[in-house]
Amino acid sequence: MNIIITGASSGIGFEAALEWIKDSENKVVAIARNIDKLKRLHQIAKELNPECNLIPVQFDIVSGDYEQGLIPFLNQKIEGKIDVLVNNAGELINKPFLEQTDEDWYQMFDSNILGHVHMVRYLAPYMNEGSHILNISSMGGFQGSDKFAGLSSYSAMKAALCNFTELLAVELQHLKISANCLALGSAQTEMLERSMPGYESPIMAFEMGKYVADFALTGHNFFNGKILPVALLKP
Repeated sequence: MNIIITGASSGIGFEAALEWIKDSENKVVAIARNIDKLKRLHQIAKELNPECNLIPVQFDIVSGDYEQGLIPFLNQKIEGKIDVLVNNAGELINKPFLEQTDEDWYQMFDSNILGHVHMVRYLAPYMNEGSHILNISSMGGFQGSDKFAGLSSYSAMKAALCNFTELLAVELQHLKISANCLALGSAQTEMLERSMPGYESPIMAFEMGKYVADFALTGHNFFNGKILPVALLKP
């Protein structure tokens, strides 16, 4: 399979990529902005499976040049044929609502919504029939879940990503592309440690990464346009 994942330089995206490369038949395009972390991912992948096909790509999904940069690159590396797209990239601001600025909200919008919109808009024409778009949201954006002070802009954008997923399933139906969204609870990632110091998740990053990797390959056989909570505890 030809698999593309954003936010692959750390956390769940990093671990999901390492799951897919265990199968040498998979071609995994790992996208992130941090080239040093991508190099580390590539090194570990080759140690785990010397025959793996992991393709690290330094690219900004918000402001990067898709038409002259990413698309020609994908045409060269995977012949422009995509089976799975995982929109995993994102950022988090933990700040009381009354202290948040417009710039904070713009940042959350860009990193948690607009970048994914760009990825789908530019890559959907290259996705095969029966392919799967998997958006990674958060329990903070899941309707009816517990909410936490300081995460208003982040959670609001993750909620928008859930709704965007439902609409994608309708918008892309004629192309036979499925779209689903996982609203993840906490996992022990760098983002969690930065945003909630001292909190320890019962789920390790590699465990959540494996779940995401498996669902990306098979979830569309059972679901389309669904937002599925994946959490033991809240958050």
